[in-house]
Amino acid sequence: MLRRRVLAAALAAPALARAHADKSVIRVLLGLPPGGGTDAIARAIVDRLPAELGQPVMIDSRVGVGGRLAADALLSAAPDGLSYMIAPNATPTFQQLVFGPPLVKWDVLRDFTPVAALTSYPLGMAVSLHSGVASVREFIDWAKRRPDGVSVGTPGLGGQNHFLGLQLAREAGVALPITPYKGTPPMVTDLLGGHVPAAISLLDGMLAHHRAGRLKVIGLFTDKRSPLMPDIPTFAEQGIAVTAGEAWTAMWAPGRTAAGEVDRMQRALQRVLAQPSVRELLTTRLMVWPRYLGGAEMAALQRAELAHWEPIIKASGFKPE
Repeated sequence: MLRRRVLAAALAAPALARAHADKSVIRVLLGLPPGGGTDAIARAIVDRLPAELGQPVMIDSRVGVGGRLAADALLSAAPDGLSYMIAPNATPTFQQLVFGPPLVKWDVLRDFTPVAALTSYPLGMAVSLHSGVASVREFIDWAKRRPDGVSVGTPGLGGQNHFLGLQLAREAGVALPITPYKGTPPMVTDLLGGHVPAAISLLDGMLAHHRAGRLKVIGLFTDKRSPLMPDIPTFAEQGIAVTAGEAWTAMWAPGRTAAGEVDRMQRALQRVLAQPSVRELLTTRLMVWPRYLGGAEMAALQRAELAHWEPIIKASGFKPE
């Protein structure tokens, strides 16, 4: 099976190269590292778009600064229906609110066209087995017994995971210094090895280890339990009122992209997300929920999220370096 896949990839390479040279190729900008959750979600969807659209669709990786390089590229792209971006909600929301001008050159509501929300998923906290704790309350008590608190890993600074950690520290009245990583995979590696005692993230990289007994996911930052992992309680259930709804992944186009092009892509995305094989991949392997929202609903979600997080970020006093 592996040999056949390698051979197929080798045979496809010249065709892909020709497609990339063709001006009709659609590129989907992706700004987060390979191997992480957003990368896997994007590829699960993008790989199936050529069959739906009848033209080549390729990922254009612009990895760096929390996805901002990809968003910058989208800002400068022509609104011709050939450029899109797939990103988690954290990229436009937190890059705009935390870093702002002059580092962030765009306004997500003004400069980008919302195409569709694609998936939603809970964010949660896991602890190393070296900690010996099994619940949120045990974790907080354990942290309070340590003069310097307990370090919490997050995949980067200035994102949703980071500010959830700050909210948790404030709500629980305990020091939780943040240890940033360049993505989720190295953070999970350190969590498994006991080099960082706790971590906050999308759970695709942690849940398999939780179920295998190699680490412990102690809570979700959602209003209610997720159907993807109904055995894991929320923080609210455990008496800690830190909730942020679900995180989500979506597609944007450059501002002023023709409505007909956006509509065409929306129909293709709906068909891809309805495929049983895609739904199974997303829910059982990537631990995200297929959740299609059209442009208007996605724009409303974006506005509500900006309004929710802006005062929290300002109150935190966090200043990007």
